[in-house]
Amino acid sequence: MNFSGAFSWINIRFLLDGLWVTVQVSVFSIIFSMILGGILGTIRYSGIPYLSKIVGLIVDIIRNLPLLLIIFFTYFALPQIGIAFNIFWAAVAALTIFESAMLSEIFRAGLNAVPDGQTEAGMSSGLTYFQTLTIIIFPQALKSMLPAILSQLISLIKDTSLAVIISLPELLHNARIIYGENTNYVVPMFLAMTAMYFVICYLLSLASGYLEKRNYNY
Repeated sequence: MNFSGAFSWINIRFLLDGLWVTVQVSVFSIIFSMILGGILGTIRYSGIPYLSKIVGLIVDIIRNLPLLLIIFFTYFALPQIGIAFNIFWAAVAALTIFESAMLSEIFRAGLNAVPDGQTEAGMSSGLTYFQTLTIIIFPQALKSMLPAILSQLISLIKDTSLAVIISLPELLHNARIIYGENTNYVVPMFLAMTAMYFVICYLLSLASGYLEKRNYNY
């Protein structure tokens, strides 16, 4: 196995190009799924008649579907009804849909963990329900939710590799092209991918552990 040839600058740059796509997809998916997941979780927590149950049903359906199926659906099925995405945005949309459902449960659990007396205190002081939620309830819930949110986002970053099935030029896709041209590069490419994924996910894991420890101390 020619490791030195596998780690030529051309190959490393090609891998870094794939890593950059992975990072971009992850960042957009994180932003959108945090927003959508927060909205869905808040709706379920608020117990809005009919709407909460509908949202709950949708969330339960999505959470019990394979992410790979959702990726296929966004890229191949949605164009059939006039909603077409390119490969990049199809991956972002699929990850956002799936992760929003997961995050909504984290948000709902975090909000439910705040004592009911906090809501009653806010309402009795003259705040509206929305003000009570945003000023009093959500900041308290966020402290307990952060470690779980970060853990879910770590999973999201690893899940981007599933988009290789629609030929998204992310890290795994580019590595496959390299070792597809030279089978002697299979092991070096897997080592390189392992290192890149590990660095990103381990740093987030450290952040998650730090936040969990900090919240416990408080």
